[in-house]
Amino acid sequence: MIDGAAPGSGPTITGRPPEAQVDLVVDRKPEPPVSRPTYTPLFRAQHEDRYRRRDLISDYEAAFGCNLVVMIDQISEDSVTFFQDVLHGLDPTRDLHVLLCSPGGDGEVAIRLARMAQHSCRELVVLVPEIAKSAATIFALAAHRIVMGATSDLGPIDPQVLVGKRGFVSAKDLIGAVERAMTDVAERPDTYPLHAAMFGGIDSTVVEFARSALARADQMARQAISSNPDRDTAAVDTMCRAIGDALINDPSSHGAVIGATEARRIGLPVVELASTRVRAATSAGSTVSGPQQCRVAPAIRRSHERVRL
Repeated sequence: MIDGAAPGSGPTITGRPPEAQVDLVVDRKPEPPVSRPTYTPLFRAQHEDRYRRRDLISDYEAAFGCNLVVMIDQISEDSVTFFQDVLHGLDPTRDLHVLLCSPGGDGEVAIRLARMAQHSCRELVVLVPEIAKSAATIFALAAHRIVMGATSDLGPIDPQVLVGKRGFVSAKDLIGAVERAMTDVAERPDTYPLHAAMFGGIDSTVVEFARSALARADQMARQAISSNPDRDTAAVDTMCRAIGDALINDPSSHGAVIGATEARRIGLPVVELASTRVRAATSAGSTVSGPQQCRVAPAIRRSHERVRL
């Protein structure tokens, strides 16, 4: 208005009658917001792998009607936090597929992860495109189905004990070496200095600890198997008997390969696919390296536990 003129008492700032100005304001449509890119091209290029994984995970979930979590990780205490983070908010009435690639780690943590997964889904499916060794095999024992191909590899449940500067040593190998040395010394007492030199730094507590870890292997396998709520006691007992020798007692090497054929033969719920189909189904994890998001558990390389698998 001009000079404080009352409404309707004089000319307007546009020189038009007041009623015409009102019509003009009412009829004006709001301008559309300016479209701006969410990220700069450089930022997008630097994080292209992450966006590609996000899209691949979404495509997989749409194709199979499930939730998908990718875990490329050494299993450690940190894995619990990251796994819980990626499980948060998932619909527990849907199946959960876990794409798992792991050299192993802490078997006790693997049991916790298996229970967490089972509480977050209707059925648990573990996809093994490459390796799921030792502690990762324990996790896979909880699954309703294990999807494997020609390149897939499970491993023995073989506890590794930390022995001074020697690093991690197979509990089974340590016990066997000590028992053979004791037998040799009993038969040939003059060999005592030789064995004492070879076993320097290993006392009876380390050996007893190895025995306890080895005895725990059967218990961990049973706990993982029984975490599946669709298995009754008889089914758990049958599966434990089936895997006892194949995964715990018989393997002579920590790195022994247990492929799809061997896994099915010992009674694991394996679904075997052609390698090309396994790769296509698990492409959501093909570009992962280092700490990731988008329901991808970060790769944790730290290991402070005294026993690992």
